[in-house]
Amino acid sequence: MKSRDTGFPRADAEYDFLRARRRQVLSRLANWLRREPDDVNIMLPFDEVVEALGKENERRIGLRVIRLDSIVGSVDRSRDFDRRFRPTSARVRQRWERLATASRRGEHIPPIDVYRVGDLHFVIDGHHRVSVAYALGLTSIEANVTLVRTKLNPAGIRYRGDLIVKGYRRLFLERVPLRGEARAAVVVTEPEDYARLGEHVEAWGFRLMQDEGTLLDRVTVARRWYEEEYQPVVQMLRQAELVGDRTEAEAYLWVAGERYRMIRTHRWDDDVIRAVRLQRR
Repeated sequence: MKSRDTGFPRADAEYDFLRARRRQVLSRLANWLRREPDDVNIMLPFDEVVEALGKENERRIGLRVIRLDSIVGSVDRSRDFDRRFRPTSARVRQRWERLATASRRGEHIPPIDVYRVGDLHFVIDGHHRVSVAYALGLTSIEANVTLVRTKLNPAGIRYRGDLIVKGYRRLFLERVPLRGEARAAVVVTEPEDYARLGEHVEAWGFRLMQDEGTLLDRVTVARRWYEEEYQPVVQMLRQAELVGDRTEAEAYLWVAGERYRMIRTHRWDDDVIRAVRLQRR
C-alpha cells in the first residue's frame, strides 16, 4: 500500500509513524488471536543466530541493493522494532519522523550497514531507515554488506525458536562430522533428538573400536556408522513402509530405541532374536 502524499512532508511523516505503530499493535493482536508463537513477530538477534550456526569468518563485500524482506534481524536494536521493522513504542518517534520527512523531501539518505548470513540480513546501523523505507512502500534499500560465513546453512530459520534446533544440529555435527550426502540426509525436527542421536553414534563407534581393536577418529566413525549402520536400517524401514511422517533419521532413532528396549525385556525367544538380528549392522 502506498503511503499518503499530501504535499506536506512533515505532516505526512507524522501520519506514516502513527500508521506504522497502529499496524504493529494490530499485528500483535492478530498473532495473539491466532495463538501463534510468541517469537513470530520478533526480530532475530544476530549474535544468537551466529552462535547457533557457528561462525567461520567474515569479509566486507561493499555496497549492494538488498530486498527489505531479506532483513530479518538486528545486532542490538531488536526491542525498538518488530520483525517487519514497525516501531514497538513511541520512543523512536522523533528520529523516525525526521528521517521520513527527509526521505519525502528527496534528501540523500545514507546506506544502512548489515551483516549477510546466507540470504538473510541483520542490521548493524540503519534500523530507522529500514523502518521508514517499509512505511513508504519501498521494496529494496542500499546497504554496506559484510558477509558472514557459518558452519551451518541458515536456511529454514524463520523464528527465534528455530535457533534451538540449529544449535543442537551444529553440536551434533561436531560430534558426528558427516560429509556430503550423509550430512544432508541425517535430519531430525526435535532438538533433543540430535543429542540422543549423537550419543547413539558415539556408543556405536566405541563398540566398533572394541570389536576391531583399533582407535578411529570421529570422521571415520561417522562415515562407517552412516554406511554400515544407518543406511541399511533406513533401507529396511523404507521397504517395510515404517518411516511414515517422520524423517528417516527419526525413524532410525525409533527402531534403535526399540532394539535396546527389546534387549532389556530379557525375553530371548525366537521373535526377539529375529527382530534384533534384522536390525544389526
